Amino acid sequence: MTAPAGGLIQSVDWIALAPPAITAVVALLVLVADLFLPAVRKPLLGQAAVGGLVLAGLSLLPLLHAGRATFCLTTGSHDCSYVADHFTLVIQLLVLGGALLVALLSLNSQDDLPAGEFWFLLLSSTAGAALLPAARDLATLVIALEVASLPAFALVGLKRGDRLSSEAALKFFLSSVTATAVMLLGVSFVYGATGTLHLAALADGLGHTPRQLDTLARTGVALTLVGFAFKLAAAPFHFWVPDTYTGAPLPVAAYLSVVGKASGFSGLILITVIAFRHYADVWGPALAVLAALTMTVGNTAALRQRPGHPRSAVRLLAWSSVGQAGYLLVPLAAAGYVGPGSDPARHIGATVSYALMYGVVNLGAFGVAALVARTSAGNRIADYRGLYATRPLAALAMAFFLLCLAGLPPGIVGLFAKVVVFSSAVDAGLGWLAVVMAVNVVIALYYYLRWTALLFAQPDAVPTGAEAGGAPAAVPALRAPVSLTAAIALTAVVGLVLSGAPQIVLRFTSGTLF
Repeated sequence: MTAPAGGLIQSVDWIALAPPAITAVVALLVLVADLFLPAVRKPLLGQAAVGGLVLAGLSLLPLLHAGRATFCLTTGSHDCSYVADHFTLVIQLLVLGGALLVALLSLNSQDDLPAGEFWFLLLSSTAGAALLPAARDLATLVIALEVASLPAFALVGLKRGDRLSSEAALKFFLSSVTATAVMLLGVSFVYGATGTLHLAALADGLGHTPRQLDTLARTGVALTLVGFAFKLAAAPFHFWVPDTYTGAPLPVAAYLSVVGKASGFSGLILITVIAFRHYADVWGPALAVLAALTMTVGNTAALRQRPGHPRSAVRLLAWSSVGQAGYLLVPLAAAGYVGPGSDPARHIGATVSYALMYGVVNLGAFGVAALVARTSAGNRIADYRGLYATRPLAALAMAFFLLCLAGLPPGIVGLFAKVVVFSSAVDAGLGWLAVVMAVNVVIALYYYLRWTALLFAQPDAVPTGAEAGGAPAAVPALRAPVSLTAAIALTAVVGLVLSGAPQIVLRFTSGTLF
């Protein structure tokens, strides 16, 4: 079925659309099924959601060796609104894999959340995040970003009757709406200067912008970056992160830290490297400054977290995610310095490879945090003291995840990713940014190693009042749900495999630039 001449090709390539489409369809089915299932059968909704995410992940297989596109114009440049290329494949794998791990963390969760609403919102947000890397026009990009964001607001505030959850959702919502409004203003300026929304055509238009419209175009480029900078939690648009992560249910915080960040980075890569490539002199220095500011703010704030404060473990992971966002911005900033005729694919591959590493180990750390939260509701860093004595495998896994984030052996994949990012800055001539990154890596070592050391420290004595000689009795660890154990084990195994062969990540992400 086709549109009238000169319009849009209406034949839909369902194979290309399968990953976000399957996720969205399963979300609707879960919502409808929730109306008819009795309370005792509600756990089936979570199992259906996990099955849907697995099916969506399997739908990536036909896209491995051939790029596909749909919703293409029939005239002119034949620009398409949806393109399933290698870049799309890698980001969708990260999004769907991250959402699947979050779903495993959410099964048998201690949070009293309405099952139907939770799984519907999680799958809906995932569908938007999976759509975003395939978008090739600004309208689709903005819509996908909002589809990913709007359900996330509700997920953060889904703990009914919890004041912290409600405040976190409100702060997240208001700051996001403001950032979106600024971004839409920038999109309107760019459209006014070029007369098109398709990224490739927009790049050509910006390359031949009349002098009288140059200021308008540059302003539009700068304002458009704001919305994606907010999604990435780049400073100074990061202020919503610590309160949102600590107020949200733990699996939702894990989702925002990985899937939300991945979707934001994919959108930022698309608009900068494709649409705004002729204005690299605007976004290149801007992203370099944002990278330096973001990693410094995140790491110094994480350094100040006190182990005894309530939910300090989640708050430290929140600030750590801000610092990690700064590292992720470094290769993207370097891509702005390669020149209009050069290929920025290597820098983009460095960003994507770091995102894959970060996604795996960060979700693993949140998995162990969810395990500890089952016996220590406060989830303080101090609650991890002596974890090795009661849960040796969980303690070893957490130590590995923290060392990966710090970039220390045996977390070779973390070290490898940081070296790749550092090399990207040096090769682009951003020596000052490489120095800032090196200083921040040293700062981050302190709080990662401090937490790691607590895992193997002597546990605090547990008074029983009945033990002969005053010796404390051992406290038996509660049995962890199978799904939670599987999530932690899966992330640990993937991290170990990548640490043994870190080149797998770089080879997989090489050539991710469209």
